[in-house]
Amino acid sequence: MNTPESSTLGQSVEYPSSYDAGLLFPIPRLEARAKLGLADALPFVGVDVWNAYELSWLDMRGKPQVALAEIRVPATSPYLIESKSFKLYLNSFSQERMANTDALRTQLMHDLSAAAGAPVSVSLIAPTSPEAFPVRNLPGELIDSVAISIESYGPPEPELLRADPSDTVDETLVSHLFRSNCPVTGQPDWASLQVTYAGPRIDRAALLRYFVSFRTHSDFHEACVERIFLDIRSRCAPQKLAVYARFTRRGGLDINPFRALPGSAMPDNLRLSRQ
Repeated sequence: MNTPESSTLGQSVEYPSSYDAGLLFPIPRLEARAKLGLADALPFVGVDVWNAYELSWLDMRGKPQVALAEIRVPATSPYLIESKSFKLYLNSFSQERMANTDALRTQLMHDLSAAAGAPVSVSLIAPTSPEAFPVRNLPGELIDSVAISIESYGPPEPELLRADPSDTVDETLVSHLFRSNCPVTGQPDWASLQVTYAGPRIDRAALLRYFVSFRTHSDFHEACVERIFLDIRSRCAPQKLAVYARFTRRGGLDINPFRALPGSAMPDNLRLSRQ
């Protein structure tokens, strides 16, 4: 008989009982980028915006404290941080006494910068603060209602993309239909995508089919966004381009990679209804 106790649902997960920076598991970006033909000179600027919703610690008298955290990892960092290890690391503070939020923020920045191999910024936000990630919409024109037939769901098909060089535009397009899969766990990753560009008009049906072609693809969030950026740049030749993905949270974390042509401003942290 199949019961929750006899399945993987009944297996306990070992959570740390004390602070441990060694839980962080850095993964070199180089391998995934090499598959995309990228070398040291990156054709984009960008950042990975992490939001942490399950951060708690103890004050010096042992009273629990809580906060939300915004973490920004530069796209130029040699390492990304595997998300489950990030979750376990944050949970290792739950029984740790900290002098104040400044001490916690300093420790987080130190540990995360060491893991990423580049300076990482951290902001701690009180749950009652007006800045506590209010729900907003991604600006842009939604393309999900475009009538299309789809028979292929992977691997990603950049050849689907096309643009009309006789019709130039400056626009922002949004889709909520993106899905890829975690290369570590095989679990689905869901996201909303925003593409801001100027140049030949991108065929919206083709762009939507291209997004859907990631549906069975396994890769990290950051690598998916870099692939999308490179494919659109190569196939559609825009003069301006930015790709922003807002992934739904898992384990109290959401990851939101942004990649753009040099000269672009870094993105606002826009929490969506699905996050």
